[in-house]
Amino acid sequence: MDQQAGDPRTDRRALAAASLTVVLWASAFVSIRSAAAHYDPGALALGRLLTASLALGLVLLVKRVPFPPRGAWPGILASGVLWFGLYMVALNWGEQQVDAGTAAMVVNIGPIVIALLSGWLLKEGFPPMLLAGMGVSFAGAAVVGLSTSKGGSSSVLGVLLCLLAALTYGAGVVAQKPALSYASPIQVTTYGCFTGTLVTLPFAGQLLEQLPQAPLSATLNMVYLGLFPTALAFSTWTYALSRTTAGKMGATTYAVPATVVLIAWIVLGEVPGWLTLLGGAICLAGVAVSRQRPGRPPARAAS
Repeated sequence: MDQQAGDPRTDRRALAAASLTVVLWASAFVSIRSAAAHYDPGALALGRLLTASLALGLVLLVKRVPFPPRGAWPGILASGVLWFGLYMVALNWGEQQVDAGTAAMVVNIGPIVIALLSGWLLKEGFPPMLLAGMGVSFAGAAVVGLSTSKGGSSSVLGVLLCLLAALTYGAGVVAQKPALSYASPIQVTTYGCFTGTLVTLPFAGQLLEQLPQAPLSATLNMVYLGLFPTALAFSTWTYALSRTTAGKMGATTYAVPATVVLIAWIVLGEVPGWLTLLGGAICLAGVAVSRQRPGRPPARAAS
C-alpha cells in the first residue's frame, strides 16, 4: 500500500494532505491554551483521544473497514503508545512548565529525530537537500522560539518533558511508516488512536472530576482538538506518509511554527514582532528546500 513519491501527481496529493495537517496542528496550539487552563495534562490528552476515537470508530463502521492485518500491528501499537499516548501527555505537561517559545524550540527536535531514524532504520538515506532544509527550518524555529520566549520561566522538568515529547513523536512517526505497507492510512490512524486512548485511560478519574467544573469553552476546545487536529489531521498525515518518505514528512512539519504565528495573528489579534515573522519565513524557506529534488534540470524556456 506504500506509494513512494515517484509520480509528481502523487507528491502533490501528499503535499496537499500534509499542508492540511500543518494548518490543523498549528490551530491546536490556540485551543490548547484554553483547555489546558482547566484540564490537567493527562485528562486533556484522554479527552482529546476519546473524542478522536469515537469519530474515527464511526468512520470505520460506516465504511466497513476491516481489521488491520497482522503485519501492521507492531507499527500501529508502537505509534499508538509513543505518539498518540506518551507524546500528548508529555507535551501538555511540558508546556505547563516552560514558556511557549522554549517548548517550540525543544519539540522541534522531533523532525530531526525522524530524519535520523528513518535514514537509518527505514533505509531512506540522508538526502543532502532534506538535511539542508531541516537545518534551515530548525534555525527558523529557534528564532521563533527566542522571539516568543518570556525568559526565566523554564524548568529542567519542563525541558525534559518537551524533549521526551520530541523523541516519542519522532519514534512514533518512524514506527508508523512500515505499518502503511500492510494497512490503509485510516486503519493505521484509527487503531493507533485506540491504542493511545488505552494508554491514557489511567487519567479517566481526573477527566471525570474536571469535566463538570470546566467552562464550556474549554470543553469545546478539547472536543475540537479531538475532531480536527487529531482525527482529521492524523488521517491526512498518514495518507501523506503513505505516499512519501518519513524524512520529508518530518521536514514539512517545520511549517507549523510559522502557521501558528499566522493563526494567532488572525484569530487572537496577537501581532507578531519582526523577529517572529523572520523566523517563520526561515521555517517556510527550509521546508521548500527540503522538498527539492537534487539533480533536476532547469525548466527550458518556451520558444
